[in-house]
Amino acid sequence: MSMKENVDFVKGELNSEEKFLESFVKVERVFKKYKFPIIAVVVLLIALTVGLSVKSYMDEQNLIKANKAFETLLQNPKDEKALSTLKETNNKLYQVASYINGEKENIEVKYLKELVAYNKALEENSIEKLNTLSMQNDFLLKEFAIFNKALLLANNGKYEEAKTALKLIPNDSKAFELANLLKHYLATK
Repeated sequence: MSMKENVDFVKGELNSEEKFLESFVKVERVFKKYKFPIIAVVVLLIALTVGLSVKSYMDEQNLIKANKAFETLLQNPKDEKALSTLKETNNKLYQVASYINGEKENIEVKYLKELVAYNKALEENSIEKLNTLSMQNDFLLKEFAIFNKALLLANNGKYEEAKTALKLIPNDSKAFELANLLKHYLATK
């Protein structure tokens, strides 16, 4: 290497060290200027992380308690302690346990509430209630409600209405085979 190249190399190294020190001084100035907000943000982030970890742990413990209480209730439906624990830790699971124990009122769990309404409509042979249920787009047993409505209509001698109702059941539905059987029966009516 020539002397000129060595001098240029040293200058380049000094410039990069100078820039590093300059940026370090800038960071130090910013830190001194915003010391308290920076510390507050760091403390807040740490507190938030710890809080979320504790909440996650508590949720997991409640889930374990609720599952054990539900298991106990399945084995012994009259266990008041397990029922109380379940009510405190998981209200939806408590409602399921109450339903299993025969309480059919005051159920707020969406699909369970729909099943109760469906069973009630079937018990009452209510075409209107089955119609209302089948009109809900997100009803769990929509096609079966339509089928049962058509079956009730056929039993009441309203064959054309039953045929129209059966057309609402899509080909990929689990109730399609049942609908076909009823359609074959209605073909002669």
